[in-house]
This record gives sequence, C-alpha cells and structure tokens, in this order.
Amino acid sequence: MGKLYLITGFLGAGKTTFLKNFIRLFAGQKIQLIINEFGQEGVDGVLLSDLGAYLNEIAGGSVFCSCRLDQFENVLRKSADINADVILVEASGLSDPTGVRKLFSQTDRFPHIDYQGAVCLVDAVRFPKLYATARTSVKQLASSDVAVVNKVDRASPGQLEHTLSLIRGQRPDMPIIQTTFGAVDTDILEMLTRAHTLPEADMPLTADLTLRKLMVTVSPDITPYALQKFIEMFIEVTFRVKGFIQTSEGLFLADCVGNVVSLTPYTGEVPADKIGHLVVLSGAGMPVKKRVREAAAWYPEQILSIT
Repeated sequence: MGKLYLITGFLGAGKTTFLKNFIRLFAGQKIQLIINEFGQEGVDGVLLSDLGAYLNEIAGGSVFCSCRLDQFENVLRKSADINADVILVEASGLSDPTGVRKLFSQTDRFPHIDYQGAVCLVDAVRFPKLYATARTSVKQLASSDVAVVNKVDRASPGQLEHTLSLIRGQRPDMPIIQTTFGAVDTDILEMLTRAHTLPEADMPLTADLTLRKLMVTVSPDITPYALQKFIEMFIEVTFRVKGFIQTSEGLFLADCVGNVVSLTPYTGEVPADKIGHLVVLSGAGMPVKKRVREAAAWYPEQILSIT
C-alpha cells in the first residue's frame, strides 16, 4: 500500500522547492510524483524530472475539479501497477482541495492508497494579502493537516506574526513549521501522523478559483533585458508568470510571483515543446489580457502570439 501525501498552497509559496526537500525524507523507497499545473506548459514537471521518481503530469486544470478529476483518478489507479511506496501529489496553486478527504476516504476505489494528509505551503510575506483576496487560500488551509510557513527570512517580525495569527485564527489546532527554501526534516512526518484524521462528514468537491489564463509565445531573438521589461509591464495584475524562454543569451526560467520578476539562466534539459511559452495566470476582474497586449505592442518582433 502506497502512502499518499498532498502538497498544496497558493501560487509562489514554494511548493516545488519544498517537494525537492520533502522527497529526501523517503530515501530508498519507490516514489511516484503527480504534478498538477493549470497551464498546459508543464514547468514544474521539468524542474522535478531528475529526482529519480515516477513522474505523472496533469495540466490544464485542478485535479480536484471535474475537468481533470477523471484523469487524476486514472493516474491513481495506475499507481497500483507501479507499486510505489510513497505517492506525492503537488496540487496546482490555484486548486481548491476541499474534496481531497472525501476522495481518499473511498477505500474501495483506491485500496492500494493510504492517505497520510496534506501539507499547506504558506508564503510568510504574501499570505495576508492572498488570504484576504483569494478564497482558495482559505480552503487550502482548511483542507490541510500541517502548515509550512516558508520564506520566513524575507518577512519582518510584524509580517511573520500577522501570517501566523491568520493561520491560528482559522486553524488553532494546526501544527505550524517555519522555514526557508522549503527545508523540513522528519518531524513533519510525525506531525502529519498525529494531525491527520479522515472526517466522517461528506465534503463535496468544489469548483476552481475563477481563473484567467494566457499563453504568450516568445521569439528566441528576445534579450533577457527585453523579456524582463515586457513582464514588468503587466506582472502586478497576475497571480503567476512562468515558463522556459530561449533568449539571445541562452535559456532562461521565468518564475514570477506578485510584483517580482525572476529570470534565471537554466542549464538543465527541457523538451523542445516546453520552450518559448509564458503561462500567465490571473483572476476575474484583473485586466491581464489588455495589459499583456499593451506590453506586447512594445515588442512586436519578439512577442509572436497571445492566446
């Protein structure tokens, strides 16, 4: 029977970095990774492909929404053939995992899975704003068993205390780990064992956060400087901008959250169909399409399409 752990948390909280650390706690065991991304261009799967685990990617929607639930269940059923000791599911940062307990309480459907609970990654600085504006953040916290407050090195004492007070206010029972760069040790497994219980009440599967998605195709002739300036023109009206972009100075990973544009050279192997596209995620009421088109007008030769 495979022990399944869910990793959740809003966009940019550090789930992928956390997962790289978390997987080390299961050294010597057969591991299956199920990576869920809203955008069609799977970036996290590429970043996690060298961890020595069986990897499945589910893109284009949340695994807890009807649009991808069947696919998720098919992957889970096939995990019986893999006979994995540990199954790690990284949910999309925009997903609402309210129904996860209901799903895995159905032991007759997944007799090979032993659900161990959910970890919610929280950005120590950005969480208060997200908690007030994105209902998904509230539901991710409500559905989890342990909170990992990440990036505490970037938070002032006041910011950190505000974040901790919000978590305690909603979930006074929840164990909290404070960390940087998603670093955790085996204590988190003991916390999950103590905290996790399946409720008897039926918890319905719910719809995703209202989402707006754009795919921006970028010419390999663009310079890193131009790419930076292009993203800066609309970043504040997005949840996340992510993608592998070939530039005139080599391959770069764009991984942008909030108002921060992050472009870093990338030397790992990336499938050709994953290169050249920026996935831009935003919510209802955010004028992202207009802003992206306005920004693209400044770079008509470098921005090839917006869909």
